[in-house]
Amino acid sequence: MDVDQALTVHFEEGIIMNILSRLSVRSLHQYKCVSKLWNILISDPYFKMKHFKRANNDQNSQKSLITHMCMNENRFSSYCCPLSSVQMGEDAQKIDRPLSSKPFFRALCGCDGFVLVLVSGIMVDKHPIHLLWNPSIRESIVLPAPHSEICDYTCYGFGYDSTSGDYKILRICDQGYNEILALKGGSWRKIDKHPRGVSNVVTRTSCLAFLHETFHWIGSIIDPRSHWIGGSRIYSLVLFSISKEVYGEIPLPEQILSFVGIFYLGVLVLDGMLSVYSITFSPDLNLETLKLWVLKDYGVKESWTALFTIEDPSVYRVIPKYRFADGELLFSCFHIPSSGTQFRTSSRPLVSWLQPGIQDMVVFTESLISPKSVVSYV
Repeated sequence: MDVDQALTVHFEEGIIMNILSRLSVRSLHQYKCVSKLWNILISDPYFKMKHFKRANNDQNSQKSLITHMCMNENRFSSYCCPLSSVQMGEDAQKIDRPLSSKPFFRALCGCDGFVLVLVSGIMVDKHPIHLLWNPSIRESIVLPAPHSEICDYTCYGFGYDSTSGDYKILRICDQGYNEILALKGGSWRKIDKHPRGVSNVVTRTSCLAFLHETFHWIGSIIDPRSHWIGGSRIYSLVLFSISKEVYGEIPLPEQILSFVGIFYLGVLVLDGMLSVYSITFSPDLNLETLKLWVLKDYGVKESWTALFTIEDPSVYRVIPKYRFADGELLFSCFHIPSSGTQFRTSSRPLVSWLQPGIQDMVVFTESLISPKSVVSYV
């Protein structure tokens, strides 16, 4: 092969790689059979990373992983569909989940195409199996077991530490026993409690918000100015740096904490901004209210801005899940008439998805990268 031919082949490979990097994972698996060259290109680690970086900035590559359990069954199923159609259930594809012999399955949180999940043989299991799963390619690995059992209220966070080039999982519970797992290290480590004695405010359904390589969750401490037994509590945003492994705090403004009847505070990331939501209940009106704020300038208390309010007597436990590029918000909620979890957007009416039952959703990005490539013990 002369120089001109070599340059032509290299040029053609570059064009092919650029075109293929724009395709879905499903299409790429089919196109592996087109030729030996395409199979080599699609299987190459460089191409997989190139494909993921493009997908990470493409809203069409953002998918929803929905877990569903019918009321009359004791087995969870998993569905995958584009975020744009999650409310209607269009294009929903039932997918085989890992360790399907274990009936109970819970998707916790996602990062870079991977989803952290728990599986177990019974509904309430103090020692479930922890898995790292890529739903796009149906590959998973079993993670090391934590040292402590699941508390009544345990919450997980999952993120990437660019300093060490490693993924880390943070596990906190309401009893203050916190552990962290670096995937390349292969074992859980207990971490110190918050130096000010801040208590973790977590639920079974919440996950830690991850932004700027920092985990965020709601914490509380007894107000030293309180004069009654037990004391009133001061709430704040607790921070934990994934690389330095040190705590911090962001105060919550009075406008978030001043509402009477708050029984839940949550934190998540929406469209690259830290967001806090409150759920209040009015017994007189039998009405639940969701209020959502965003922190427009990270770390600046004065930049908290009210974004959205929902008041609907037919639903409760309305949880924000995702914000689209056009500002549309996606929520999950429990619909009282149908006795099931459903999804709605901020502008469109409530529509059933699949069938009544217990459902939850985790957002992930399509990826070709195997979970085996990010650990050192497989």
